[in-house]
Amino acid sequence: MSSLQDKVYVVTGGAGGIARGIADAILELGGRVALFDLDNAKVSAAAAALNVRDRAMSAVSDVTSLDSLKAAFAEVSSRMGRIDGLVNNAGIVRLGPADETTPAGLDLELAVNVKGVLLASQVAASHFGDKGGSIVNIASNAGKVGYRNMAGYNASKAAVINLTRSLSLEWTDKKINVNAVCPGGVATDMLKSVADFLSPRLGQDKQALFDTMFPAQLGRHIQPIEVGRVVAFLLSDAAVIIRGQSINVDGGDTPY
Repeated sequence: MSSLQDKVYVVTGGAGGIARGIADAILELGGRVALFDLDNAKVSAAAAALNVRDRAMSAVSDVTSLDSLKAAFAEVSSRMGRIDGLVNNAGIVRLGPADETTPAGLDLELAVNVKGVLLASQVAASHFGDKGGSIVNIASNAGKVGYRNMAGYNASKAAVINLTRSLSLEWTDKKINVNAVCPGGVATDMLKSVADFLSPRLGQDKQALFDTMFPAQLGRHIQPIEVGRVVAFLLSDAAVIIRGQSINVDGGDTPY
């Protein structure tokens, strides 16, 4: 695998579980990481937990705000000297039946999950310069197959998949490679929230239900570091021939 030695990668939604796996994988290959999140305490703790000196930092950023993103990227550029890539990991889910989805709830999911991807990508691209860079969007297998009680989330992740194609096509001349991954069955707090939502509706214990929510072919939950290593590869120069793709990282659950 191509090294990410000394290159700098921004990861949004940096306080989350998948973000830790992505950060660990980037650090494994010699890269440096800047974690962005709205929650200052949590993202600071996440960066500190990486236990690396001068190779990780955190910044507060709201991915729905262009001004907030510009300020956070400028801080990374000032402190780390360069920006080589972006992982659009920030995302939210609002659970509930489609006919109970509220305009406000849908607006928020689309703002974070879709607008946030575009805005962060625009700002990142402005920092890459003539050397170009790489962007990996965290979509979801929900954007391909859809799930009950996630209409807004499903739609938002389908939009991320399509946006990945658009950015890849339009930014070829900028030397920016854009891809996405579509996780499923990853052991994260978001998956636990789905189990918590479903357990009373299915009459099952929430922990017992969570313990069954893994890819059938794999027979276990996917770990964040496993997703992270695929992301790290896509950030590297070795992935230059993979462009505009949304790659399933869900243990075989999604067949296309």
